Amino acid sequence: MQNIFIIYTGGTIGMVKDHTGTFVPFDFDLIANNLPDLARLSYNLTVHSFSPIIDSSNMNPEIWLEMAQIIKDNYDAYDGFVILHGSDTMSFSASVLSFMLEGLQKPVILSGSQLPIGEIRTDARENLMTALEIASAKANGHSIIQEVCILFDNKLYRGNRSFKYNSAKFEAFRSPNYPVLVEAGIHLIYHHEAFLDNTAKEFILHTELDNSVGVLKLFPGMSPACIKSILNADVRSIVMETFGSGNTTTDQWFLDLLKEAIDQGKNIVNISQCKVGSVELGRYETSQGLKAIGVLNGYDLTFEAAVTKLMYLQGQLTDQKEVAKWMEVDLRGEMTII
Repeated sequence: MQNIFIIYTGGTIGMVKDHTGTFVPFDFDLIANNLPDLARLSYNLTVHSFSPIIDSSNMNPEIWLEMAQIIKDNYDAYDGFVILHGSDTMSFSASVLSFMLEGLQKPVILSGSQLPIGEIRTDARENLMTALEIASAKANGHSIIQEVCILFDNKLYRGNRSFKYNSAKFEAFRSPNYPVLVEAGIHLIYHHEAFLDNTAKEFILHTELDNSVGVLKLFPGMSPACIKSILNADVRSIVMETFGSGNTTTDQWFLDLLKEAIDQGKNIVNISQCKVGSVELGRYETSQGLKAIGVLNGYDLTFEAAVTKLMYLQGQLTDQKEVAKWMEVDLRGEMTII
């Protein structure tokens, strides 16, 4: 029998309506009572429930560290891990865990639902049962999935390639720049060519995160004062969301402000506001100036992966130049270098 460890953080999957009709979180017993098939599974299930239960909007580095430490402490005794988590910040958690859990040789699958498990039309049952089945899957004595993933609406995504795009449909997540890892229909279809293979690597837990990260999302007509206030924030690095394939205004005042921030030791990472495609610094005149002053290429990083990768690297490295170097390196399958 496979040993599967479930970490229940909270989220819609375990909510009930209070006397006002508002959904509020409940403990894991609600899930177990509404899913009697759990008792029929040929797995040994262990459940760790957070206390108190957490709304995913309240997710923070301390909780990520706790989740990662729980996985580390139970790593040798279990074949796979399923984290039940609210969908709103699930991609942030999946991304940061992918960086914290280096050399992962077992599946860590985050899942949840758009409707509570007690609702008639809930997607919770299918998501949880499929996550458990994939978490237990092995071939030749090794786990088939050896990375942090998200399972939603019959699709398994690489966690650090995913983002939540829809709050009104069961199909809540997408990963347009990387293939789906597993599709669940009558059969589970595994796309092995897309998997990470960490079999020969050493599993290492990284526990230091530095959330000194700012965000500059550009829009036409943005004032110099607004941009300057963000660039002058007391942070080590800034994620800059640009247009198209990494383009910005070519106004000299804008480039001068960026260069001033970089000269002061800040890293500025260029990612696109577009959900499909990649930053190509220097392809157009509108991004040639960025490359010249030292703006970093974020390629096709999701916003969630860019922010959490910076937190991870800054937690490991005090030298800003080293952080800059590794931001442009694919560490956990989070980006495609072009």
